[in-house]
Amino acid sequence: MTDRRPIERADAARNRRAILDATSALLAEHGAAGVTMDRVAAAAGVGKGTIFHRFGSRAGLLYELVAEGAVELMTAVSSGPPPLGPGAPATDRLLAFFDAMTRLVTADVELIAAYQAMPPHPRSAEFHTFWAEHIATLLREVRPDIDADTVGALMLSAVGGELAQQLARAGEADRLRTAIEELVRSVLRAP
Repeated sequence: MTDRRPIERADAARNRRAILDATSALLAEHGAAGVTMDRVAAAAGVGKGTIFHRFGSRAGLLYELVAEGAVELMTAVSSGPPPLGPGAPATDRLLAFFDAMTRLVTADVELIAAYQAMPPHPRSAEFHTFWAEHIATLLREVRPDIDADTVGALMLSAVGGELAQQLARAGEADRLRTAIEELVRSVLRAP
């Protein structure tokens, strides 16, 4: 079976990267409210029509940025090196996953805030299901005595919640990472 996806032209790939990079920079500098298609086009050095043609809308552009990080993390979890990927003990994998997820969320806090405020993207369910299953599977291995689905969901909600965003915006990403690690370790310790 052959892969029939069209090959992206070099200029289209450069434009795509320039648009995504410009959007990330604008998010970091101005927050989600400051990201307009006009600003992105100017910062990326492309026409506004190029952005609409490629991403369809502002929401589509923001979803693409979220998907990039999510897909990279999914790949690392599925087939990357341990401890994030297979081959490490479940405890180590959980700690590595929550650290990676916290880094992802704090690196792009404005993007995550914008993403959470938009209607769900079709791939949102795919990403959230993947995270939930990954966390619950590992929790069941370490702590078969707890409700892994619910506890895992609560742990993940701490990473993307309002407090996490406040700490990231206040420049306290390291404090958040330490607190998330403490939370994960406390759950992993059997009574």
